[in-house]
Amino acid sequence: MRDRDIVVIGGGYAGVRLAKRLDGQARVTLVDRKEVFFHRVASLRAGVDPEWTGAPFIPYDRLLTNGRVAVGKVVRIETTERQVALATGERLPYDVVVIATGADYPEPARFTGTTPEEAAKSFAEHQQNIATAQHALVVGGGPSGVELAAEIRLARPDARVTLAHSGPALLHSTGSARAGRKARAWLESHDVEVRLDSFMSPGNDFGTYRDARGDIIYADLSFWTTGTTPNTFWLRLAGHGDWLNAAGQVKVDKSLRVEGWKDVFAVGDVNNISELKLTPAALAQADLAAHNIRTYLQSSGKHRKEPRFYRPIHRTPLIVPFGPADGVTMLPVPGGETAVLGGRTSSLAKAKNLMTPYMRRQLGYTAA
Repeated sequence: MRDRDIVVIGGGYAGVRLAKRLDGQARVTLVDRKEVFFHRVASLRAGVDPEWTGAPFIPYDRLLTNGRVAVGKVVRIETTERQVALATGERLPYDVVVIATGADYPEPARFTGTTPEEAAKSFAEHQQNIATAQHALVVGGGPSGVELAAEIRLARPDARVTLAHSGPALLHSTGSARAGRKARAWLESHDVEVRLDSFMSPGNDFGTYRDARGDIIYADLSFWTTGTTPNTFWLRLAGHGDWLNAAGQVKVDKSLRVEGWKDVFAVGDVNNISELKLTPAALAQADLAAHNIRTYLQSSGKHRKEPRFYRPIHRTPLIVPFGPADGVTMLPVPGGETAVLGGRTSSLAKAKNLMTPYMRRQLGYTAA
């Protein structure tokens, strides 16, 4: 297997995990448009707090011992030649190729440009806008919207902050009504206006926003945390539109192979596995795909091993920070119930450091 080539397209959580799992067992090349790993979990605070500007950026240079990281834009997968084509003209041969290009998030949870300097400049602009805003509007009451509204409130205790959500309760996608109530109670106790059943759209005048009832909100700053878009447009441009579903996700089978292709896998936010698109799920998919790739490359003939099937994760621990010292933790327990824990647990587990030390260790760096 050491003489086989594996190309992993995308250096997010799933791609990094997969490349590291297979490093030394094959010739692994990780391709990403960014020069550094982007720890998206820390991005919302980085968009608000200047002290966190550099925290999401972790170099790739210590990730792989035997393989390599190539910085570049993939333009197509050439299945006949079994090559990955880069915009530079370089061709990377593969025995297995993995699509791990993730999803695009609304700002400020976005890596702008290709260098950490370009992304840091974007974060600094968000920080300045928040520092001078009179009224900040956050649209979307899922985990990201709640977290961002809390970060803005703590950074700007003197500004007006509104969180508008189209659903009947905050965090309703998590299935925990109690967690939603705790989030709402925290926000309202910190003078954040929470508007439920409030589907927002831009108004006719600059700085205005209209809900479904026709009510107008005036805000000089807005953030839309209403969902993500799979990073697969490049596949459609390259002639692989048949690999995608109507939502733009890569269609995979139970072994995480692209439907109809034994040597093409897709992991993480980019595929159509029906589950909460959270970091634990991306890591679990990467681990199973690594096993199946090893099985595929090492087995032959009548002794071929069968791949393992992925079981979607519908219940996983979820922590929503309310700044560094508070938050809500949803912890699945036997019987289908969910335990809801408060500030101390949330702060120790995630809110204080946003899992930055953990991700630094994953990429070969010290926790500090």
